[in-house]
Amino acid sequence: MRFAKYHGSGNDFVMVEDLEDRLSLDASTIAGLCDRRRGVGADGLIRIVRTRDADFFMDYYNANGEVAEMCGNGIRCLAKLVYERGFTSAKELHVQTRSGPKRLVLDATDGVVRAVTVDMGLPALERKAIPMDGDPAGKFVGQSLEADGQVFTATAVSMGNPHCVVLLGAEAHLGTLDVPRVGSIIEHLPLFPNRTNVEFVQVTGGRILARVWERGSGETMACGTGACASLVACSLAGLTGRTADLEFPGGLLHLRWGPDDHVLMTGPAVHVFDGEMTGSWAAATAGPAISS
Repeated sequence: MRFAKYHGSGNDFVMVEDLEDRLSLDASTIAGLCDRRRGVGADGLIRIVRTRDADFFMDYYNANGEVAEMCGNGIRCLAKLVYERGFTSAKELHVQTRSGPKRLVLDATDGVVRAVTVDMGLPALERKAIPMDGDPAGKFVGQSLEADGQVFTATAVSMGNPHCVVLLGAEAHLGTLDVPRVGSIIEHLPLFPNRTNVEFVQVTGGRILARVWERGSGETMACGTGACASLVACSLAGLTGRTADLEFPGGLLHLRWGPDDHVLMTGPAVHVFDGEMTGSWAAATAGPAISS
């Protein structure tokens, strides 16, 4: 099975071209491929499929092999791959995801995609949409959240997948925060029946600084849906306007919460390398998990 390695702002993916929808990958195989010691190493796997109701379908999985709804950095990587490999010549794409269709606009020159803008859709704040325990129509915006013996101010947002954005004050030390410990605790709080992604954000000079704990993947260098959720949370808190740059450890994303309430995200995508998984690796790792 051939694959490619891409990253968007340091958020990295195993990309599998399966345009005719012939491959079947089980969770153990996906987790093996994403393993950073025994496999390729990635935050997730994306299988690219042609589909009737859009240009492509993004079949996305977290690093542990769990099915996931959407990945903003990953969908930019998909756009770069399909355009640069000649699977499409269009600079505007419609990609189907488990959280609905997404519109992408490619900034491409001489056959090279330099950046991609993704319409990430409408943020949802109602608890039932996230999902989050409590009054289904209620919201969790700027409220207190206790974890690891600490009380944080947080806002819950769905960008097609669940996010809990922790708003840190100027006195906090984002760089030394124990994100794996606190993020994991918040991810598994009973408040979030489907678990949640967790963003820790701080606003400095109008720019959002962020670290992220991703459900099913751990701390990652960036998260596209998390960036969008963070902009919404910071804007609602009056910390930024509806347009801001957000800086992850892996790089910078530009975000705009438009007048139609859609969140637009612009950022890069990078091709790292191509590879091939041999039959012996597949047999040793996952047996008959891969078929064609």
